[in-house]
Amino acid sequence: MNLRFSLYPKILLWFFLNLLLLGAVLYGFFRFQLRAGLDSLLSGQIASRMEVVTRVIEDELRETPHAAWDAVIERFSSAYEGVEIFVVRPNGTVVAGGRVEIPVEVRKRFPGFRGQNAPPAPEPLLNAWRRRPLWPPESRPEKPRRLHPKFMVRTENPVRYWVGVRLAVGKRGLAPAEPEVLLAVSNTLSGGGLFFDLGPWATVGFGALALSILFWLPLVRGITRAISQITRATEQVAEGNFDIRVDATRRDELGRLGQAINAMAGRLAGFVSGQKRFLGDAAHELCSPLARIEVALSILEARADAALQPRIADVREEAREMASLVNEILAFSKATLRGNATLVEPVALAELIRRVATREAPGQERLQVEIPEGLHALAAPGLLARAVANLIRNAGRYAGDAGPIAVSAEARSGQIILTVTDAGPGIPEGALSQIFDPFFRLDSSRSRDTGGFGLGLAIVKTCVEACGGSVVARNHPPAGLQVEITLAQAEAFLTQRHGD
Repeated sequence: MNLRFSLYPKILLWFFLNLLLLGAVLYGFFRFQLRAGLDSLLSGQIASRMEVVTRVIEDELRETPHAAWDAVIERFSSAYEGVEIFVVRPNGTVVAGGRVEIPVEVRKRFPGFRGQNAPPAPEPLLNAWRRRPLWPPESRPEKPRRLHPKFMVRTENPVRYWVGVRLAVGKRGLAPAEPEVLLAVSNTLSGGGLFFDLGPWATVGFGALALSILFWLPLVRGITRAISQITRATEQVAEGNFDIRVDATRRDELGRLGQAINAMAGRLAGFVSGQKRFLGDAAHELCSPLARIEVALSILEARADAALQPRIADVREEAREMASLVNEILAFSKATLRGNATLVEPVALAELIRRVATREAPGQERLQVEIPEGLHALAAPGLLARAVANLIRNAGRYAGDAGPIAVSAEARSGQIILTVTDAGPGIPEGALSQIFDPFFRLDSSRSRDTGGFGLGLAIVKTCVEACGGSVVARNHPPAGLQVEITLAQAEAFLTQRHGD
C-alpha cells in the first residue's frame, strides 16, 4: 500500500531534517574541537568564571596555614557537583585536596606552564627588600592583576576532563619556591557549570529553532493553503462543478495556476452548457419529424396490404425507440440546465416513494419499501420522483429475479440518506465512478436487448444535484448494487432558518 503524505508535513519534515543535518555537522565539529584543542573553550564567560574562582582560592590559600589547605580545597570542591579540586606541583605531588593519579597527558602540560599572561618570575628576596616603594602602601596605586595561565585536557578510559590553572600562593609580595597548579577534574564537560555551561548554548539553539519555525511557517502555510484550495477546486471541476473559483491574487506561480484553473473552469462551463443546450435543442427539433413519422406510419398501416404489415410494424418500433431516446435526452437536458434555479421544498418521502413504487412496479412483492412516516427531505418533488423511478426501473432491468429491490431512508446528522439496493450481479469496481456519465454503458454493443441508452443514471445524478444533494453507487455484498442519495433534512433546515 502506497502511503500518501500532504505537502505541509513534507516541507516541515525536510526543514527539521535540514536542522538535524546542521546539528550533526556542528556536533562533529564540536567533538573534533574537544580532541584537537580544548583550551579554546577556556575563553569568554568560562575564562572569567575560572579566573574568579582561581583568585578566590589563591587569596584564601595565601591567608591560610599550609596544614589547613585540605579543608579549603574540600569546601570549594563541594560547591561544584561532580568536580574534584587539587593543588599539585609540576612534578605531580599533591599539595592539597586528597589523593589523585594524574595521567601522563595532564602532566605533560605542567613544564613551562607559563604564557603571555603568566606571573613574573620570582624575584630574589634581597632585591624585593631593596626595592622599597617611594610612597606609603596605603597610597600606592594598585596594579591590575594578570590573568592566570590555564589549560584543559580530555583523557580516556575513563573519560575525564582536567582543567589546570597556575597559582601564585606566596605571601604578600613573596612568591613560593616552586609554583603550584590548581587542578579541577570532572567526568563531564560541564564540570557542574564550572568548565562549560550548556544552558546559554541550549537557549540560543532553541531560540534559533523557534525563530526559524516562525520565519518559515507563514511561507509553508501560504503555499500549502493555496495548493489545498487548488486541489479542491480541480476535484470539483472533475465532478462537473464548473462554478468553483480559486483565489488568484498571489503574484507567483501558484497565482498563475489559480488564474489558469479559473479560466479553464469558465471555458469548460461554457462548453458543457453549450453542449447540453445543443443536445436539448436537437432533441426538441427531432420531436416534430418523429410525430410526422408516427402519423405517416398510421396512414400507411391503414392503406397497406397484409404483406407489408410486418415491415410497417418494424418501422413503427424503430420510430418509438427513437422517440423514447429523444424523450430521455430532453429530460436529461432539462435537469442539467435547471441547475441551481430549482426550487426545493419539504417533501414527505414515504408518500412520494409509495407513489413512485405503485407506478413503476405495481403489485410486485419483490419491491420492499421501508420509509419511516414523518421523514421530510428538501427536494423538488418532480425531480426526486424521476430519480427514484429511474433507479427502481434500472434495478428491475439488471437485477431481474435475483432478489428483492429495497428502498429505505433514514435521518443522519441533519441529512436524509435514501438508498435503493438490489441483489443483482453488481458493477465492476472500475466502472462505479462512470455509471453516472451520460451514454455510459457496461455493454458497448448498445443493442436493444442489453438495456437502455445510458442516460438513466445520468438523469438520476442531474436530478439529485438539482435538488442540492449528491448520489454515489457502491457494490453491496454479497451481491448487488446500492445507490445512495443524500439530501438535506427539512426539519434541520427549518430549525436552522427559524433560529437565524
